[in-house]
Amino acid sequence: MEIEQLEHVATAVRRDIVRMVAAVSSGHPGGSLGCTDFLVALYFDVMRRKQNADGTPIFDMNGTDEDLFFLSNGHISPVFYSVLARAGYFPLAELATFRKLDSRLQGHPTTAEHLPGVRIASGSLGQGLSVAAGAAYSKKLNGDDRHVYVLMGDGEQQEGQIWEAAQFAPNKKLGNLTAVVDFNLAQIDGTTENVNDNRDLAAKYKAFGWHVDEMKGNDMADVVKTLKKAQENPDVPTLILMHTEMGFGVDYMVGNYKWHGVAPNAEQVTQAMNQLPLSVGFSDY
Repeated sequence: MEIEQLEHVATAVRRDIVRMVAAVSSGHPGGSLGCTDFLVALYFDVMRRKQNADGTPIFDMNGTDEDLFFLSNGHISPVFYSVLARAGYFPLAELATFRKLDSRLQGHPTTAEHLPGVRIASGSLGQGLSVAAGAAYSKKLNGDDRHVYVLMGDGEQQEGQIWEAAQFAPNKKLGNLTAVVDFNLAQIDGTTENVNDNRDLAAKYKAFGWHVDEMKGNDMADVVKTLKKAQENPDVPTLILMHTEMGFGVDYMVGNYKWHGVAPNAEQVTQAMNQLPLSVGFSDY
């Protein structure tokens, strides 16, 4: 897709996020809005995915001969579900069931519901990099030349398991692995600096043997360019610090950690919809 088309998709996804969370007065809009451009770029442009002749996606849990994505910071499920639905993995109308009883769209993604596109349960933070590294290593051992991506939060970097995987990936020369950190400097209890300062994340990953890059996570062109560039390191895993603003696209949420896990009220939803006008050819669920 052209950058402008990707931006139109991102606007529709941001509308989905706000409406989904508001409908059940529960969920995590802030990080979801901030990571929208990344996930849209990944699924609609960067990743090589299996598809039928009509363009609809083919999903199986083996994930052979295709690029894979793992969501580690599973609380931003609204953006993940919206992107999967708009990419054709399941009906767009199903977004209306988000966080409702017996829905496949749980607050944190799970595999028990067999929702197409979801490969791991990711409610407990700190596990995604390990899973992604394992998948990348499996592909390397099996001669599968496809790429593996994982998204983590910056608060999540405070989890010890992250650093076990961070040591493993360079030692196995997993150049087919790209890890992205949502670097918005905010988590549920405040700023990452005040909660448990990560210090210099770039220096830490470099010390472990990673290639480290940075990108402007709310600039679609920069996201696409940086993600494609990450595929050019055949023997070294890549860590991308993705600078985003929590709540991007909705002015009263931007940069405010209090919107990490708070739903907007009806008046605030209307304000958000006015700031996120749908483009021609798009519709709400």
